[in-house]
Amino acid sequence: MIRVRDIPRLAPRPMDAHKGTAGLVLIVAGSRGMAGAAALAGNAALRSGAGLVKVATANAALDTVAGLAPCCTTTPLPDDGAAVTKEAAALVLKLAEGWQAIGVGPGMGQTEGVAGVVLAVLAHTTIPVVLDADGLNVLGKHAGSVFRERRAPLIITPHPGEAARLLDTGPKEIQADREAAAARLAALGAVAVLKGAGTVVCNGERMYVNATGNPGMATAGAGDVLTGMITALVAAGMEPFDAAVLGVWAHGRAGDVAAEKWGILGLTALDILNCVPQALRL
Repeated sequence: MIRVRDIPRLAPRPMDAHKGTAGLVLIVAGSRGMAGAAALAGNAALRSGAGLVKVATANAALDTVAGLAPCCTTTPLPDDGAAVTKEAAALVLKLAEGWQAIGVGPGMGQTEGVAGVVLAVLAHTTIPVVLDADGLNVLGKHAGSVFRERRAPLIITPHPGEAARLLDTGPKEIQADREAAAARLAALGAVAVLKGAGTVVCNGERMYVNATGNPGMATAGAGDVLTGMITALVAAGMEPFDAAVLGVWAHGRAGDVAAEKWGILGLTALDILNCVPQALRL
């Protein structure tokens, strides 16, 4: 396994860039009561340089998402009053046409409808996919067989509990050897981002262990911000492993900048989000 220590950099943006050339990101996220997850992911994609971000979310969450993410466009998905239904899958595939990366999962819930959307995206989408949170939870230990059939580059971003479900083990076992766990996740067929203190990124050949970040980042919504960041970096043209490494490093750095300003206690995902542009000024 090759140890990676250098942080990749984004190519400079051309002077004649416009929103159509700066990265087109589709975020599929949210449900009634979890609209904030979708908004955080969408806003984080914009803060990470995406030129245009569309958030596709359950109709029940649409107005809230639109209010929390006014610089994103939004599209309603059919729902059961809370989470998306299986009818949303075909619409998501249609929406993905013409976009450069898709982030799926934050705050969607763990229903059959959500599983249908995730399975459809992995089976049919050809643009890079960043899969997080409920997008992973609905697959559980069957993820490996699903991932092997995918058509697009895939990045997964589980925390230890989600990683345990993917590997059919327990969180204690994941935490006992995080690097080995990340390698096992990568063996499922994806670039694996095992979140936590010292986030590990692995693609089966290369491994990066992050040194930025602080305990204040153990707060709801921080992972949703990371999902949006990595999706934007992939949409900008970065190779998936490099996008994951830069995203993880900058996410932790944003948390450190926020902690320098306001302290560790009481840090929120919004604080991290607001510091992302500064963190990306490499």
